[in-house]
Amino acid sequence: MNLALTTGHIVGIVITLLIITAMGIYAGSMVKSPEDFATGGRRAGAAVVAGTIMGTLVGGSSTIGTAQLAFKFGFCAWWFTLGAGIACAVLAIGLARQLYESNLETMPQYLVGVYGDGIGPLSSIFSSVGIFLNIVAQGLSAVALLTAMFHMNPILAALIGVFLVLTYVFFGGVWGAGLVGVVKLVFLYMATIVCGILAYKMVGGSAGLTAHFPAYPWFSLFGRGFSMDFAAGFSLLVGVLSTQTYIQAIFSAKSLAKARTGALISAFLIPPVGVGGILVGLFMQANFPNTPSDQVLPVFIMNYLPPFLAGVVLATLLVAVIGTWAGLTLGVSTMLTKDIYKRFVRVQADDREVLKIQRILILAVSLLAIFFVSGSLSSLIMSWSFLSMGLRGCTILFPLLGAAFFPRYVTPLAGTVAALAGPLVDLIWHFAFPKGLDPLYPGLLASFLAILLISIVSKRKKVEPVSHTT
Repeated sequence: MNLALTTGHIVGIVITLLIITAMGIYAGSMVKSPEDFATGGRRAGAAVVAGTIMGTLVGGSSTIGTAQLAFKFGFCAWWFTLGAGIACAVLAIGLARQLYESNLETMPQYLVGVYGDGIGPLSSIFSSVGIFLNIVAQGLSAVALLTAMFHMNPILAALIGVFLVLTYVFFGGVWGAGLVGVVKLVFLYMATIVCGILAYKMVGGSAGLTAHFPAYPWFSLFGRGFSMDFAAGFSLLVGVLSTQTYIQAIFSAKSLAKARTGALISAFLIPPVGVGGILVGLFMQANFPNTPSDQVLPVFIMNYLPPFLAGVVLATLLVAVIGTWAGLTLGVSTMLTKDIYKRFVRVQADDREVLKIQRILILAVSLLAIFFVSGSLSSLIMSWSFLSMGLRGCTILFPLLGAAFFPRYVTPLAGTVAALAGPLVDLIWHFAFPKGLDPLYPGLLASFLAILLISIVSKRKKVEPVSHTT
């Protein structure tokens, strides 16, 4: 297969990157304060809310990672985008009001309002670790894409990825993730539709697919086994509801209605993105089974799309990966700055210092990702993504549900223990039983039992509930 970039490819790449870069520069001009950087000054409309959510959810895992998993196992690769869509619907319908009306900036701040100061550092640290695992997934996606395009050393590809992340979000904050996300998603939808339709036609439609693959496991959502694939989908539900990056989009909206509408737009638009990657993965498995699995999507694009269009799609994929990487990095830096540095290191830090520290943390997290990516080049992209979502869910989900719906009954001790026990059990199980039951199940069980039983046996002290604005 031809894997060399032509002049047409390069022209398409350059024009697409120039358009998106111009949007990022405009986004940076809107940052005047730490509040603008973290929540857009609470001025975001529904499109920017959706752009922020989808700009981080629709990235390397949704595209390159989905094609890789479909190449190996079939339709069970849909769980990332399908689960993400379901989670966004639940976020809009079930939690948007409680979160938006709290008038806060971070998830740990919300939990502290119900459980007290003890839960803040735990939720920030474990959530940040969970988000970082997905940053590694984006790094692996960037390496796969850049090495397929330019045949460069993987470490150099990771370094280039970090540089692009810093230019994407360093000055734009949530506006960079949101406004650029809107532009990116227009291109990305064009890319996934074109690639999916083309792959479907070239493989021979449904008759061709069934001729090449048996119904099970290739066309089953549970092709790797019910326990594993259900956990994959469920990890997206609990992970999205427990992640600073997506909650930050709700906080950034100019009204509750805009927050809900943005989340619902994401719920409807995210699942179809995965189908294009799945069809490409199946086509490549049927015709080129020896292709490196992480390069299935970029190799298909370079060989079967017209050069200019292929360049546009490759650039869009690159921005999708970098956008998700940047958005996740923004979420980690926001929590560590607001909930660790500002509360425990420098309480008296002014706005200028806080903004400076957040940008330093963005740089530090990006550089740390290079170390993990370089040591994990042969791993499945999706394995990092599912583990990431599960760890976040085990930390935040049940304390969050307790704070949102049962604030009079849950106790500070129960919330704090749940935020500690859930992720610890998840991580211990992952390393102790790597081939056994998915660690999401024991992790969530430990968190649920902690918050339920300890709330029953411990007496709740008077802690002011999260303040709501009207």
